[in-house]
Amino acid sequence: MKNVSTFKIFGILALSAGLFIGGCKSAPDLTATQAQALIQAHYDALPPAPISIVVGDQGMGQGGVAKYWSITKKYPNPLWADFALTPDGKKVVQLANGSDKIEWRPAIAKDPNYFQTVQSVATGHLKVRDVKDPQDEVGGTKSAIFSEAVDVSILPSALQDIAHNPGNKLSTKRTATFAVDEGAWKLQSIN
Repeated sequence: MKNVSTFKIFGILALSAGLFIGGCKSAPDLTATQAQALIQAHYDALPPAPISIVVGDQGMGQGGVAKYWSITKKYPNPLWADFALTPDGKKVVQLANGSDKIEWRPAIAKDPNYFQTVQSVATGHLKVRDVKDPQDEVGGTKSAIFSEAVDVSILPSALQDIAHNPGNKLSTKRTATFAVDEGAWKLQSIN
């Protein structure tokens, strides 16, 4: 009888060890392509947003040629002027203050530090580009560096040109952190 009890105890211990080892499954692989899909799904789930566009001296000229705005007042100071959004301009941009008048007040001619900011009427989502291979982090998480890009393809070509002028930042490096949840990788945070 003593031998049967020892065998039962040994069997229970072996079974418990097997369950413990079987329950410790390793995390599935996470590729750069999978990480990109998880990040993009997050961005696509957010409400679409307008694109902020910095308009400097060059952009003011481009917007005038595109007939997005026209001059309504010149000041004795030859650098200053007021511009009104045209009907075509109102279809593609809006001003942060809600008006349709751009008050252009640079300190010097072709002032590289003077700009106005407009927002696109069209709204869209950020795009994920150049995702690096995910790296292991402390605590079983993984992180991946990627580029968060503004999708200017939703804009008319003249406004795309203005958005590519100096002063506009169309791409930002970010880091995404992922954790395993119920056996699958999930996006945890973006910094």
